[in-house]
Amino acid sequence: MATAKVGIKTGWRATAWGELIAEFLGTFVLISFGDGVVAMAVAALNSSGRAATLTTIFLGPGDWLLIGWGWGLAVAFGVYVAGGVTGAHLNPAVTVAFAVRRGFPWKKVIPYCIAQILGAFAGAALVFANYHDSIKAYEKAAKIVRGDPSGNTTFSIFATFPAPYFNGGWFGPLLDQVIGTAFLVLLILAVVDVLNMAPKGNIGPFIIGLIVVAIGISFGANAGYAINPARDFGPRVFAWFAGWGHNAFPGVDNYFWIPIVGPLIGGVIGAYVYDFLIHDVLVARGATPVPDVEEVGRTAVED
Repeated sequence: MATAKVGIKTGWRATAWGELIAEFLGTFVLISFGDGVVAMAVAALNSSGRAATLTTIFLGPGDWLLIGWGWGLAVAFGVYVAGGVTGAHLNPAVTVAFAVRRGFPWKKVIPYCIAQILGAFAGAALVFANYHDSIKAYEKAAKIVRGDPSGNTTFSIFATFPAPYFNGGWFGPLLDQVIGTAFLVLLILAVVDVLNMAPKGNIGPFIIGLIVVAIGISFGANAGYAINPARDFGPRVFAWFAGWGHNAFPGVDNYFWIPIVGPLIGGVIGAYVYDFLIHDVLVARGATPVPDVEEVGRTAVED
């Protein structure tokens, strides 16, 4: 671990608290940009006169590409913020998967998850504060009431919900979250595996952002590709406090638990699949670490 700069007192920075602050801030950045791009698409572009009408949203694939790329960049920037301290989990599904398959200390799993959820809550609060006026303007123009079913439209700025073609069923959305998060963790492990073709330098976070873009534009429509319990739960709690009521909890078709359970299952599956089919094969073939690449994702402090 790098030595502290001259004149900076270490204190809590050299303990697990430094890691938790990094996870909080990285997740805060992730949600600020991620929920921010959805706020742009749902309420800000139309309310500011930059769309065809005051209620124009989601007219075609271009809108989804805006959101897909926005979330990908949000993840990349969040990883750049926290990566040097914790490897930037920013996601309880990643933290649990690393505990199961990468030796991450189990005693730190719950604190990391709490820090991630709090960071996500704070990011959602920032987006609401910044776009409060545009959200109100859109709700007024579209005759939306937050606590009514119509409020799900603006609630979608903060958290996810299932597509109506599931007809209230839970299995399809749950499977969607398992698949999406399994791909997320499998591909993250591929990127950070020093026995594989790990990227050199500090381009790794950008590649991880591209993973999120790929998942969003390939697997996003079914349930909004939360693939991260903190990303959904923290903003969902904020939205409940901000007046979205049943749209937040229990959510459309009692959906709130699916972006928690599905990603936790999917992340572990993705880790096992990658290790069994790729990492263990590399080990068996005597692969050596890629030069000048250091595996990320492990905690910096073990105490």
